[in-house]
Amino acid sequence: MRYISTRGAAPALEFEAVTLAGLASDGGLYVPEHWPSFTAGEISAMAGLSYVETAVRVCLPFVGDALAEAELRTLFTKAYGSFDHAAVAPLVQLDQRHWLLELFHGPTLAFKDVAMQSLGLMFEAFLGRSGRHLTVIGATSGDTGSAAIHALAGREGVEVFMLHPKGRVSDVQRRQMTTVLAPNIHNIAVEGNFDDAQALVKAMFNDAGFASKFALSAVNSINWARLMLQVVYYFYAAVRLGAPQRRISFAVPTGNFGDVFAGYVAARMGLPIDRLIVATNENDILHRALRDGDYSAGTVTPTQAPSMDIQVSSNFERLLFDLGGRDGAATAAAMGNFEATRTMAIPAMQRDAAATIFDSARIDADAMAQAMRWARDKCGQIIDPHTAIGLAAARASIGETPVVTLATAHPGKFREAVERASGVRPLLPPRAQGLFDREERYDVLPAELRAVEAYIAARARPADAA
Repeated sequence: MRYISTRGAAPALEFEAVTLAGLASDGGLYVPEHWPSFTAGEISAMAGLSYVETAVRVCLPFVGDALAEAELRTLFTKAYGSFDHAAVAPLVQLDQRHWLLELFHGPTLAFKDVAMQSLGLMFEAFLGRSGRHLTVIGATSGDTGSAAIHALAGREGVEVFMLHPKGRVSDVQRRQMTTVLAPNIHNIAVEGNFDDAQALVKAMFNDAGFASKFALSAVNSINWARLMLQVVYYFYAAVRLGAPQRRISFAVPTGNFGDVFAGYVAARMGLPIDRLIVATNENDILHRALRDGDYSAGTVTPTQAPSMDIQVSSNFERLLFDLGGRDGAATAAAMGNFEATRTMAIPAMQRDAAATIFDSARIDADAMAQAMRWARDKCGQIIDPHTAIGLAAARASIGETPVVTLATAHPGKFREAVERASGVRPLLPPRAQGLFDREERYDVLPAELRAVEAYIAARARPADAA
């Protein structure tokens, strides 16, 4: 399998190279040259498989020769052996139509662990072969950072610099990052919002001199391997609810569009997904884009669901590319104009194509709180604000198709918000006990490219260093 850039100018790469690269050299995002597909019989054969075996079958077509099947199985067995639930991603029934897919049983209590635990092992395997050294740079709205840090702390050949918006993540999210004191981990609190942090990361990748000097790589969902690993749980959930004989819908709380794009990939591979419901909070650029064709970035509004406080959704570029006939030059022109003007009118062809599978909903604070109370009162479930936004959108959807809401974080990560809405203060699970007793370490920097590059240059090992 080869991978091409959404902007058409970067060289095609194999899986190992694209995993280590992250962002394409032309500023685009990598996607497979073609979508692999499964027959109905092959999907049926996934019923009853463990999460590890499901992951092996789903990922093998993307990995190609980079990892043998036995290597992949060993890697996944190690990655998911650290999860608190034997099913890795268990399904919980809420009523006759609605289900939760619990994706928060990993080390940092959020769905990002499902991909990051495996991605960290892939980095280690690929770097071990070549003796290379990698400088991993990421921006986080809360959960990606802690998942990446826990996956990469202490690993050979990797130095991690993680940017988060100062004061705009929960106290648990922050401490899950800043209390990891491994020497290869560096936390940076940026004086700005997530979009500012994400823009800094992209700017560093597009600074050719800086990027080549430090062999930059990414762990955000701009990294294709991370998205691939998220495709797995769509298959895992759907076959347990009767796919491929039965169509399934998914409601996905969405900020950067990576998690729901993984569902789109699953559909392109043959999984019979009826609808992908894109659930946003008040930062509703994706809802406006899908409903009205208005992809225009506004001002970020801080909410009780901080991981979704995003106005520029990086992975939306992948969808526009795929729905626009995979025209790299056109995508590059459209994205270049958007980066300059912060606005884009989605062409009718792409809007109509998206409407065949995507729905969307904007969920405000009141609707979010109502969903949390409904889950508590009617189902005995305490859920976090992000999951509540997905559930509110799911319950507002029309039809009889079973709807799986992705439960993206443990409620204990957002204790104050959950208590305000539901009257219940959730406890952190045993693996997170003592988090508030640990020493923190992080530095505060302005949202300025030169300041962040200078900070990294003073601490990172150049790519050509012995």
